[in-house]
Amino acid sequence: MRIQAIVDLSVVVNEDTQTYPGDPTPRFEPHSTIARDGFNLMSVSMGSQTGTHVDAPFHFDDSAAKLDELPLERFVGTGVVVDARAAGRRGRITWDYFESVEQSLLPGTIVLLHTGWSAHYGTPRYFENPFLDAGACAQLISRGIRTFGIDALNIDETPDDDHPGEGFPVHHLIADAAGVISENLTNLESIRFADPFISLLPLAFEAADGAPVRAVALQLAP
Repeated sequence: MRIQAIVDLSVVVNEDTQTYPGDPTPRFEPHSTIARDGFNLMSVSMGSQTGTHVDAPFHFDDSAAKLDELPLERFVGTGVVVDARAAGRRGRITWDYFESVEQSLLPGTIVLLHTGWSAHYGTPRYFENPFLDAGACAQLISRGIRTFGIDALNIDETPDDDHPGEGFPVHHLIADAAGVISENLTNLESIRFADPFISLLPLAFEAADGAPVRAVALQLAP
């Protein structure tokens, strides 16, 4: 196999990276410099789910698998991009959105929800993301889907003072199935080839709820 194209699906991580309300703010500071020490080294402080990242089941269930307890196969595989851009602000992504790709929803497939919401990254509107319907999520799990991604802050509705949300049902369903979620993806519209190979491999954090990833889509040729 050879790689014909690579599409970067990751947001840049810096001190301006937009985070979930209440999460740690990323901090980057020079620890060593060439002028003083002969080499450059950065001190980095951030939350485990900063930028484009994956959630392990442990994120929502103390008794569930932590990041380093999951098989690496959970983070790589053939992707199916689901066009959910019509859902809009706080829109519910129901099973109707999956009907056109239903035949491709096979066990081990990575489902990527293309909401277009990454266009609002860095703005207050980003917190008003579309979200996956719990019923649709349950159907996907019943078909053997264990890896989910979305180009938005949250695969569930993000609560605020006017929107209490639903208690993160999709996070719980996927955790119960020992699945993983990738959030803050971007650039899904640039996957213009069939059967993309998706890599969501995280940093090897021990006993963690999640970790940042450099998410990519690969176009492979024999």
